[in-house]
Amino acid sequence: MWYEELYNVLNTINTVILNLIGIPFLIQLLYMLFGWVKKKKFPKTEKKNRIAVVFAACNEEDVIEDTVRSVIEKQKYPRELFDVYVVAHNCKDKTAENARKGGAIVVEYSDPDPKTHILAYAIKKGFETVANSGKDYAFIIRLDADNYINDEYLDLMNDAYNAGVELARPYESALNITQNIYTKASGLYYAYDSRFASRVRERAHLAAHVNGPGSMFSMRLVKEYGYDVTSISDDSEYLSKRLLNKVYGHFVEDAVVYEDLPSTFKDTYARNKRMGHGVSRIWFKYGYRLIGKFFTTFNFSHLEVFFQFFFCLICAVLCTWIPAFYIYDIVWLALCGNGMIEVTMMTSAEYMATLNTTLIVIAIALSCMFAFMGILQAFFLVCSDYKKLGAKRRRDLASGILLYPVFVVIYCLTLCIGIFSKPSWKKVKRNSQYYEKKKE
Repeated sequence: MWYEELYNVLNTINTVILNLIGIPFLIQLLYMLFGWVKKKKFPKTEKKNRIAVVFAACNEEDVIEDTVRSVIEKQKYPRELFDVYVVAHNCKDKTAENARKGGAIVVEYSDPDPKTHILAYAIKKGFETVANSGKDYAFIIRLDADNYINDEYLDLMNDAYNAGVELARPYESALNITQNIYTKASGLYYAYDSRFASRVRERAHLAAHVNGPGSMFSMRLVKEYGYDVTSISDDSEYLSKRLLNKVYGHFVEDAVVYEDLPSTFKDTYARNKRMGHGVSRIWFKYGYRLIGKFFTTFNFSHLEVFFQFFFCLICAVLCTWIPAFYIYDIVWLALCGNGMIEVTMMTSAEYMATLNTTLIVIAIALSCMFAFMGILQAFFLVCSDYKKLGAKRRRDLASGILLYPVFVVIYCLTLCIGIFSKPSWKKVKRNSQYYEKKKE
């Protein structure tokens, strides 16, 4: 019967899709299994280089003064050897004024073209300002307006630079992880890539995913390439372009950047929409080139980044094809198994047996993903890094472990929505009470 042939074709397509989906999940599993390798430490050095710290800010009058002061007053690095720049990008508030109060060198940058009203253009302006300052900077640290960094941050990045590192990322932690159960789950999700994936990449000599706040860029890279990206996911685009130039990032694990995490579904939705939209476009633009570079260099960094970006597309498949196919699959098998549809390829009893097997496999797969890729990931992360995540006790993050699998589903759904949307850079609601705690 033609409808049986159709079922077989769709089933074959689904098998191919499951195999493709399995590759990024297998990579994540390997990161967790090998995430207990010894972390990389760069040797301490006496040489102190001159550093530029660049903040990009759009209407951040509420927080920018405090974050600037935090860098200037708390870093253990010699004060005369670093400067803080703030790019006030199309601001309609007191961002520039408050940044100056905090001690920053302020660049007021406005452009009426709405296409430039994204973070990439503010960072680009900041890099150009530093490069043309006439000062002998060795490297730039890029921060967002909501970021705090640990007191040894500049020292640790300086050690990495002196060891030959030109592009690096820090450990990404949370400023407000204990705010509520939602930020606990969110914080654990974002920290996973630092504690497990980034550590394994560094030890396996794979390129670190240099993605945003706290990133370090040598002045050689800045002068040769500038900040040559213009997408809403500028960090992912920059990583892709540098990989194609055979520039490989590193992970400086003891350098910690603290971000203000989304504390509601609405905030996460807005953040992930931007990410889903941006990363999917980066994958379509650079994915085939990363695969090509892998086959010419045989450096697995290109392949690994390809599949990590591919995960964004997988989210769309997980939210569309997978539920649609298995609803169809179960209904079809039930109808055939109960003799409600005439069949010729198998008997009704065989169709019913196939239905029972399918339901068992689905239950086992979901249970394993919930327990192993969800609960266990979060549990191991809390056990190993609760202090670095801003908690005083492990049990302070216990509720986040339970919500973690749910957050992963939310993350997947919002990324999927982002693929089909066109978000913009807007003012973000900050959790001001946690900035006050960080100042103390």
